[in-house]
Amino acid sequence: MTPPERIDQVIPAIIEHDAVSNHTFEAQRLLREMGVGSEIYARIVGPGCAGRVRPVEELPSTGADRQWLIYQSSIGSPAADVFARHRGHKLLDYHNITPAELVERWIPPLGAEARLGRRQLTQLAPLVAAGFADSAYNAAELTAAGFARTRVVPLLVETANVEAPPDAAVLARLVASKQAGGSDWLFVGQLAPHKAQHDLIKAFACYRRAYDERARLHLVGREMGQTYKDALRRYVASLGLGAAVELTGSVASGTLAAYFAAADVFVCCSEHEGFCAPVVEAMHRRVPVVAIARAALPETVGNGGVLLEERDPVLVAAAVHTVLATPGAREMLVEAGAIQAAKYGLESARSAFREVIRAELAAAP
Repeated sequence: MTPPERIDQVIPAIIEHDAVSNHTFEAQRLLREMGVGSEIYARIVGPGCAGRVRPVEELPSTGADRQWLIYQSSIGSPAADVFARHRGHKLLDYHNITPAELVERWIPPLGAEARLGRRQLTQLAPLVAAGFADSAYNAAELTAAGFARTRVVPLLVETANVEAPPDAAVLARLVASKQAGGSDWLFVGQLAPHKAQHDLIKAFACYRRAYDERARLHLVGREMGQTYKDALRRYVASLGLGAAVELTGSVASGTLAAYFAAADVFVCCSEHEGFCAPVVEAMHRRVPVVAIARAALPETVGNGGVLLEERDPVLVAAAVHTVLATPGAREMLVEAGAIQAAKYGLESARSAFREVIRAELAAAP
């Protein structure tokens, strides 16, 4: 096959400060660097992305050997149908689809989209030459869905997010709050039921009662639905946590960097993660990680953090206390996390992405 003139990407939705969206932009940059044209086509274009992304309805159809497509799969969408109908050579990049049962009670439309996404994944399998995924966990799901060839290609973490300096004003505010004492817990991720911020709040309440009554919890990330957010606020109030728990919403890179800089520990109680980029960012920024061993988290955290097998809030609280109160424990975990984060460095991920594209070009009939 003649090398394609373009390798375009199709994505259901593209949004600022989103790991899959950042990955897609970085993939576009690498494809162009490799000498092929590349545009991004999305069904939903979020604020801040206009001018960089085109509506999926504008996806051109050139000769099958001249235009390849990569589908960025993370949710069900009509964009998958546009991808399926296209005549070009197809690849699929899988970022995991949250099981519907974890979200549909709180966000019914998201549950419906998740079920659609799982069906579409199976339907796309015979149409796609190869699938690649952020983790071995995700690659195994592709194999189970019927993909004949799969490969792990680490998430392309945007440099601007990982290397952004802290916003001075935000950092000053967070540091000032430390003057009264107390540790700072941090979690970064969408405010959504499968991220289990409710379990994290429960563990935090146990920690304040047993170990540190002045501790603070910062939940950073955009909300996926008002119902779950309102329930979290009511839960915080019912536990008497008040201002000790902060829900920030979506934040800029510098603000996020400030939260990492002020954090004493990153705690993840997520029920489901296909990779979890914020865990890698925490380790990179030398914040110790305590996480529940669910889905891809054991793979992502590796030996770089504390992994707990049980979803017991008392055990989570005790683990955090051990990390922060045991002499040398936090420092040892920080060093282990830095080693683990290096495995997911941007240059390594870039090399893996280039390699898989070159391999597909070589394997194409």
